[in-house]
Amino acid sequence: MTTLGAVFRPQLPPERLRSVCEAADAAGLEQLWLWEDCFLEGGLSTAAAALAWTERLRVGVGLLPVPLRNVAVTAMEVASLHRMFPGRALVGVGHGVQDWMGQVGARAESPVTLLREYLVALRALLRGERITTDGRYVRLHDVALDWPPQQPEAGVLAGVTGPRSLRLSGEAADGTILTAATNPEGVRRARQLVEEGREAAGRHGSGSHRTVVYLLTATGPDADARLSAELAAEGWESVPDLGVAGDAGAVAEAVGRLAEAGADTVVLQPTGDEPDPEGFVRFVAEEVRPLVE
Repeated sequence: MTTLGAVFRPQLPPERLRSVCEAADAAGLEQLWLWEDCFLEGGLSTAAAALAWTERLRVGVGLLPVPLRNVAVTAMEVASLHRMFPGRALVGVGHGVQDWMGQVGARAESPVTLLREYLVALRALLRGERITTDGRYVRLHDVALDWPPQQPEAGVLAGVTGPRSLRLSGEAADGTILTAATNPEGVRRARQLVEEGREAAGRHGSGSHRTVVYLLTATGPDADARLSAELAAEGWESVPDLGVAGDAGAVAEAVGRLAEAGADTVVLQPTGDEPDPEGFVRFVAEEVRPLVE
């Protein structure tokens, strides 16, 4: 069955997060996803708070920009979330927006090399391994976590877009996060590239690799205008079958198209001017969820 989630956009002030989390948890939303966009809100701090404020909600971070953090620190933080809130944390990592990385002096000459080294090291540390590595960017000597996650399914997702990075996700990550600029045909292409990476790494058939995709969504009386404005602002207006505006039935149909294309999880992303974030998560859980197979 397709998993359904919603995004708390970091353009909202951090103090608004608690009411959205509580509304999502009460409504039975499966997943709430957070972003670490520069320079808005920290991904792991908000995730920890969201998990503490809720009882059953799964909380995803999609994604943490790897140039900003030493991999050992990320491993400690992520492992702590998994141990404090077993089975409820979902964490993705990625290149980060290169202009933002440049602003803080962290732009990597080879983002793909950095992400590859980071994924290999992070997944090994979360498995409880002791590692030594001397890569181009990731250097660790005899490092192991004292408190690795207790559950074996504590995997790492990669938020990626280009062909090389999608293949890398297949090679070295446990799942892939796709942006809201991905239509159903884009999901199919991404899945193919991920599978190419898995086959190249000898991982084909060895466990699942989940695909998460964001779906830009607007509902309410001005939904069409709000969706059109956001697509234009992002430069996506020429991409066919991208985003959805309308009632729960229309949204569920759009979710179904992405699921048919290969998405395991569809995360509804409200427009930046969504007037009622709490109402949006209730809409996803109470109105759209019953219509999604």
